[in-house]
Amino acid sequence: MTDDLQSAVQAPDEHAFSKEEHRKILVILFALMLGMFLAALDQTIVSTALPTIAGDLHGLNHLSWVVTAYLITSTISLPLWGKFGDLYGRKRFFQIAIIIFLIGSMLAGLSQNMLELIAFRAIQGAGAGGLMVGSQAIIGDVIPPRQRGRYMGYFGAVFGLSSILGPLLGGLFTQHVSWRWIFYVNLPVGIIAMIAIAIVLHVPTRLVHHKVDWWGTASLSAGVVGLILLTTWGGQQYAWGSSTIIGLGVLSTILLVTFCFIEAKVAEPIIPLNLFRNRTFNAASAVGFIIGFTMFGSIVYLPLYLQIVHGASPTLSGLELLPMVGGMLITFILSGQLVSRTGRYKIFPIAGSAVLAVGLVFLTRLGSHSSFEFAAIGMFVVGLGLGLVMQILVVAVQNAVPHSQLGTATATATFFRTIGGAFGVAVLGAVFNTRLLDQLRASGSPAMLKLLQGGNIAENPTQIHKLPLAERTLVINAFSHTLQTVFFVAVPFAVMAFVISWFLKEIPLRQKTGGMEGESSSSLAFDAPGELPAL
Repeated sequence: MTDDLQSAVQAPDEHAFSKEEHRKILVILFALMLGMFLAALDQTIVSTALPTIAGDLHGLNHLSWVVTAYLITSTISLPLWGKFGDLYGRKRFFQIAIIIFLIGSMLAGLSQNMLELIAFRAIQGAGAGGLMVGSQAIIGDVIPPRQRGRYMGYFGAVFGLSSILGPLLGGLFTQHVSWRWIFYVNLPVGIIAMIAIAIVLHVPTRLVHHKVDWWGTASLSAGVVGLILLTTWGGQQYAWGSSTIIGLGVLSTILLVTFCFIEAKVAEPIIPLNLFRNRTFNAASAVGFIIGFTMFGSIVYLPLYLQIVHGASPTLSGLELLPMVGGMLITFILSGQLVSRTGRYKIFPIAGSAVLAVGLVFLTRLGSHSSFEFAAIGMFVVGLGLGLVMQILVVAVQNAVPHSQLGTATATATFFRTIGGAFGVAVLGAVFNTRLLDQLRASGSPAMLKLLQGGNIAENPTQIHKLPLAERTLVINAFSHTLQTVFFVAVPFAVMAFVISWFLKEIPLRQKTGGMEGESSSSLAFDAPGELPAL
């Protein structure tokens, strides 16, 4: 700690919070983290329950839409929730998001057929977008950027932990209770968050008449839906060169170009184009996109590796990802603490993307005979890298924009990371499928190929262990070589994030929550870098 910072901490703080105000902030943070937990958890909790759901609701052909519907609505709603929060107050819209999410959860648990479940998952996703944005943006109303890093670290830890816990809890509920409880369990947690926010959170709102950018909203939503469908269907339902995929690409491009023209004209754009003149925002969004691409596009195959090569059950493979979660937890919390103590943040995305690249290189060495301990080391290093990057980018973006654009900037940065994840799953998924098929054709018998063509090998690992020993060995070797290729392709993207991180402009972290010059600070702001109690 520097002498200046030491003296600042030890100096009398005339604006220090009372114990009661400290407790209120801790309750607010707890409620916000519950919201983040619910939204992130439901991205993955259905994965291990999908086969059972398909059997109960007789909808195998529409199974992928249970995940895709949630992804689409949560993604397209991100900019909307961010903008509406800026215009009309974040507390109100965070509460609305909780209500929408809980309604979707209850209805999803009551679904009697697959189409109902898909529709209700879409409602869930719309609420989840508001939970993701609101939980991060409200922090900007409560805690100044200088102190925000440590708390954003906890949010990142919640996000990482919930993403891993999702498949594990989904499997446990499905196996021991009912798949419907993967949705019902959201109700008590969401109600607790709602009550805490209603009682404790008091942030000022501006009662000003606004004109909502409906045309921009429509063109952005339609364009993003097209992109997500393109990345979801490409190489799966339709060939990449098919008229459907090309048509989606052309249509999405036209809609997004139209969106840019609309945003340049309207008075209240859903995503102000002046954000893209902000160097910090551009660099953070680009790094976030690449981190999403790398994380979701490559790490998604680790549970599959553990199931196919090590013979782990779906539930056990979720537990075996804990080394990566442990790495995330360490650096999420450590980086947040260091940002608050030093006021510097640029070094963390630089170091994190470098560590991530090293971890991915380590994972390229995974083979059919690799021990779990070897894999755990690679996962731990990857987790360390991710924890140094993800939430620090949010702090950088929030510190670089006026408080009036806090929600919009937070939502847009999260939006780019989500879109990056969708592209990563598509691109690296295509690499995986193509490479695996080539490997099997080169080494497999006609009988084995015929068996594997009966279903997606990545969706049903148990069928591999029913093969004769010789053929099972060939498949496991083919899968190991394929996975090495996926991680190898992901490495340059991590290096690209490392290079772009150097373009982040390190702006001194503000001591107040109220943004740039001329803007008032929140009633809950710290005026000096005093210490908050540890969560």
